[in-house]
Amino acid sequence: MFSFDKRILYIILGIFVLRNIVSRLTDTDSILILILTLPAILIAITFHEFAHAFSADRLGDNTPRAQGRLTLNPLKHIDPVGFALLIVAGFGWGKPVQINPRNFKRNISMTKAEAIVSIAGPLMNFFIAIVSTIVLTLLVKYNVLVNLSSRAIWLVLVFIMELILINVGLGLFNLIPLPPLDGSKILNHFLPYNARVWFEKNEMILYIVFVVVWITGIASLIISPCINGTVRGMFTLIGNAFNVNMKLILRLFGM
Repeated sequence: MFSFDKRILYIILGIFVLRNIVSRLTDTDSILILILTLPAILIAITFHEFAHAFSADRLGDNTPRAQGRLTLNPLKHIDPVGFALLIVAGFGWGKPVQINPRNFKRNISMTKAEAIVSIAGPLMNFFIAIVSTIVLTLLVKYNVLVNLSSRAIWLVLVFIMELILINVGLGLFNLIPLPPLDGSKILNHFLPYNARVWFEKNEMILYIVFVVVWITGIASLIISPCINGTVRGMFTLIGNAFNVNMKLILRLFGM
């Protein structure tokens, strides 16, 4: 069977990351944004992968627990490629949680259990993004930041916005129905039997398609508008729910 050398991905990502960092060195604000992005990425990836591990454990598979993945320790969940991609592009992935479908409880099919475990990660990211948006809305509504310096206010807003954008990006990106992303397992459950067999048989080809889609920038063209649209939708709905106009915040961040 043909195997793809992941070292190629590391080299490509290394080039992208270095170029991204170098481009920010002359801009203090860009460096600060990069620094604030890192904890947001750690939170997004850690909770995403923990959600996978927790849901698998609840469904009867103790593999994640045995491998030490049932934890909120970020070091257990970081994948170098996915982490770097989140820095430079705003979407990516964490270290995949390994599961053994044969361990799942017998009252649920393997494909359904895998789909539940797979969707748990993106759902966790969307939950964090929603909670972060509510927090930001309440900060605006009650002028909580009013006594801070303009610089401090900017830093708080940037961190919360990065937390929202990274989580939305991670959630949406992982719903793409191509291996090795979560969306492939979710789609697999809903496919007819023959289509499922074909999908599993050609997983390596589909993985290569994913790599091409990612490297060529097609993924960014698809996901970036979805991220912006989702964030604007959340801001509108939550802002209306709390009777707060969030358009100023959106405009502040070019959205």
